[in-house]
Amino acid sequence: MDKRDYYEILGVEKNATKEDIKKAYRKLAMQFHPDRNPGNKEAEEKFKEAAEAYEVLSNDDKRAKYDRFGHQGLRGGQDFQGFNNVNDIFSHFSDIFGGAFGGSIFEDFFGGSTQQRGRSKTGGTPGSDLKVTLKLSLEEIASGTTKKIKIKKYVKCDVCSGTGAKTHNAFKTCTVCNGTGEIRQVSRSVFGQFVNISPCNNCGGMGKIISDPCTKCSGEGRIQDESTIKINVPAGVHDNSYMTLRGEGNAGKNSGPAGDIIVIFREIEHEFFLRDGDNIIYELFLSYPEAVLGTEVEVPTLNGRAKLKIEAGTQPGKFLKMREKGIQHLNSHGAGDQLVKINIHIPKNVNSKEKELLKELQKLPNIKAGN
Repeated sequence: MDKRDYYEILGVEKNATKEDIKKAYRKLAMQFHPDRNPGNKEAEEKFKEAAEAYEVLSNDDKRAKYDRFGHQGLRGGQDFQGFNNVNDIFSHFSDIFGGAFGGSIFEDFFGGSTQQRGRSKTGGTPGSDLKVTLKLSLEEIASGTTKKIKIKKYVKCDVCSGTGAKTHNAFKTCTVCNGTGEIRQVSRSVFGQFVNISPCNNCGGMGKIISDPCTKCSGEGRIQDESTIKINVPAGVHDNSYMTLRGEGNAGKNSGPAGDIIVIFREIEHEFFLRDGDNIIYELFLSYPEAVLGTEVEVPTLNGRAKLKIEAGTQPGKFLKMREKGIQHLNSHGAGDQLVKINIHIPKNVNSKEKELLKELQKLPNIKAGN
């Protein structure tokens, strides 16, 4: 199968400048980045396709050969053989565009080097995320609420302020990485010479070793404690939806950034109401005379009780609408409605007097079925 035209892939003209090509690739890379499309094979292929196009068109020599001979010109001289997987893209681009700390294209695009994911630029190890489940009533969901929960997690050590050292002078330079916090290994490939950069295992990427650890946290810079977390729940959330509390998770080691808390909302089953999107449904049972003659009744709502007029001759199964008595729309103005479904109450047991009256009623022409 023939490959697509690289200019077409990036959506640029053949006379596009390097800046135009970079901007076009940036847009596609962010759109199809694996972190934004987990498990999406089609997005992964588009990501690799865009990376391949950018790698060729951003290089003057390869672009000239491609403009003159097309894909065959690149194959013939082994100038480009494509990427087999996403890790190849991360690896090659981080090296080609300046290394893990040198302003690679992925650092420009996504706010950090792919070589350094999961590690703070200051050397500390980031803390892990936490997940909590928060149960909410329909009343709380309808208008939003604020909850406070207690959670056990790692917090920054108050004695050493998260450094892990007893004093500010209790550090010495790591002899393995000479204080850089990284190990560089040089390798060669068809692309030329590459430098693989990884965090130093000896100092954990800090570039220094704690010579006199803090006695309270044993050099980790964090301790386990119980914290009270405030959660502002917006109106209109749904069952199993979630929100992220940035930086509220476990504290990182040695001044590493804290993780997040993922709050998953669970809707408690209501005594009266059934939810339908932002509408709520309430089932109202009327006596036969009430349905025939009409009446005014009080029904429960999410904000107390409210009066509802029943027109004469209201049929069972009909829905009456109470406007904006439902759930407030998420991140928007207005609210859903309360839908009142009419049912007729049929008594299971009647006394002799009631039975006689029902028999007399049955004889009336308008009472017979079909009238």
